[in-house]
Amino acid sequence: MKKEVIAHGDPKSPISEIFRTLRTNIQFITTDKKIQTLLVTSTLPGEGKSWIASNLAVTFAQTGKNVVLVDADMRKGRQYGIFNTSPTPGLSNYLSQVGLTKKEKAGEEIVECIRKTEVPNLFLMPAGSIPPNPSELLVSPKMIKLLEKLKQAFDIVIIDGTPCELVTDAVILSRIVDSTLIVTAHKVTKKDALERVIKNIQNVGGKITGVVVNKMPISGKKYEKQYYYYGEGSKFEEKKNEIETVKKQPTPKITIKEQKASTTKKAKQPTQDNKKASSKDIEEKKSTSNSKKETKKEEPNITKQQEEKIQKERTDNILKQMNEYLEKENAKKQKGEEND
Repeated sequence: MKKEVIAHGDPKSPISEIFRTLRTNIQFITTDKKIQTLLVTSTLPGEGKSWIASNLAVTFAQTGKNVVLVDADMRKGRQYGIFNTSPTPGLSNYLSQVGLTKKEKAGEEIVECIRKTEVPNLFLMPAGSIPPNPSELLVSPKMIKLLEKLKQAFDIVIIDGTPCELVTDAVILSRIVDSTLIVTAHKVTKKDALERVIKNIQNVGGKITGVVVNKMPISGKKYEKQYYYYGEGSKFEEKKNEIETVKKQPTPKITIKEQKASTTKKAKQPTQDNKKASSKDIEEKKSTSNSKKETKKEEPNITKQQEEKIQKERTDNILKQMNEYLEKENAKKQKGEEND
């Protein structure tokens, strides 16, 4: 499996956390209907569509769901190379019945076309052999039946489609899936192209979950301020080491042996002196207990709640950045319309 599957190779990285945020947004984007089939497409090649689809499938599999990733780009499929599996037989072979054995054609062709990956709970259906008529295969009734079979066998089906500006394959698929996710690239995707893709999908009756802005430039310093997973030699590690050394140091203990000895000697004195001594003992005991409580309070400690709070703050910051970026883009668009 290639290193670009970051969600599996480095699950604690900031990028993996962004994919988990994207997964959560997709899960809760609709309350009335559960999304079981999701199409991932883009406007043009090179915007990171296949990378987004593969890592998103991994994050869904990490929650314990049975996930199948279908490579529907039968012209130039990449998923078999990302997960290091055999390219054939695949989707095109299943739909066209070309390149399958007699046993596979008899009813087991779908089993032969699905591969198990290194990621637990994640399966892959590669694009297969390059057919002469991929668009016609996707329109066929067998494609609809295939999705129904996959929905019965898996919790979620993620489809890696073609770029919409080049061919109509992804637009065709958007009609028969629950929702579509459009991947764009920062300062690469043109607004006119994105508007055309959204209009084409909506014209055929497809639903759009949202738009992912890929290749956003974020500096390492910014991540260091916001994110709580740091490498060795970072400020977080230094702070953690300081806390551990403080924990190892013995806390000072206050003994009251002398006070007890003095009170036993004065026990034979009149009752007023005894009352004074006992009141002093109580006050001293209270002071020692208070001092112990203060030392416990002053002792620094990173709890689970604090870690969860830091993680939530970091997620909120990422979402805030995305919202700010989209607001700026909308403002630019409105200014352009006013000038026109």
